[in-house]
Amino acid sequence: MMKKRDFPIFNDVFTPIVYRDGGIDLLDQTRLPGRAVVLRITDVDKVAEAIKTMRVRGAPAIGITAAYGMVLGLERGEEMNRVAEALRATRPTAVNLTWAIERMLDTFRKHEGEPAGDLHAAMLAEARLIHSEDIEANQNIGSVGAALLPDSARVITICNTGALATGGYGTAYGVLRAAHEQGKMEMVYACETRPRLQGARLTAWELLQNGIPFRLVVDGAAGALMARGRIDAVFAGADRIAANGDSANKIGTYQLAILARHHGIPFYIVAPTSTIDPDTADGKGITIEERSEDEVLAPLGVRFAPDGARAWNPAFDVTPAELITGIITERGVQHPPYHLVGKE
Repeated sequence: MMKKRDFPIFNDVFTPIVYRDGGIDLLDQTRLPGRAVVLRITDVDKVAEAIKTMRVRGAPAIGITAAYGMVLGLERGEEMNRVAEALRATRPTAVNLTWAIERMLDTFRKHEGEPAGDLHAAMLAEARLIHSEDIEANQNIGSVGAALLPDSARVITICNTGALATGGYGTAYGVLRAAHEQGKMEMVYACETRPRLQGARLTAWELLQNGIPFRLVVDGAAGALMARGRIDAVFAGADRIAANGDSANKIGTYQLAILARHHGIPFYIVAPTSTIDPDTADGKGITIEERSEDEVLAPLGVRFAPDGARAWNPAFDVTPAELITGIITERGVQHPPYHLVGKE
């Protein structure tokens, strides 16, 4: 089991990202759970590569990484709009990415005429503020969500929404973690989450780290669990939430919502307000990233499909607002009909 010293640490919290001494220390999530490898990244192109190849993943985490990437671009004298566009192009669905980049650009414009040292200090302070705000939001989210659960709760979740996907602590996972800390969690069922197996590799690993009782299940087992009365609630994260509540999350989330509705089980989306995109009216306006066929044909580099087979590999699906019992943010729980506004 990994020791605390193996993690990057920010404000005494485990995190996949830390900026120090002109570079980013990034926990390479493609190497987990087998090895803990902390990458040292000192240029913007490597930051973009790390986001695109999912060495860092999770909407809040990639936003924070991009914010620090903007600082690296400034330190190397690069043109800020070019840096912003290079980072923005990496993954199109997660709104936190664009939100963090725009916030950094606003800071740059505000301080552009100041001495270089002052400009750098302002940019780094803003990136660190984005990071610390996310941790605080996650901890608040955990408290809000845990209050919704009964004692001896049994829940199911998909993908990874823990400390690895955020600035620290977690969003949907943060609810499970807070409930466990309160002695309310009987069992977490973690969907393996094909094709990249974030549930099997990362959520299971975090559950072990935190001592939370769990069982790993194949994605297709969710309906059987619900039919047997073994699920009290579903908690899922989000990469983008439209103003009307339609929510984009890891592929397979929509199916969980339909199953939950059929079985009368509450289904919650959990995310910080930075994930809300008030400029997108509904789910039809959310760009869905499509990734390489090889992730399906040869998951983790091991080919299962026959030569000549083709695959369709959307990274996300959209759960309609009417299937969502509540959207949990650091501001509390919002219920339908949703009229959402983002982080100010």
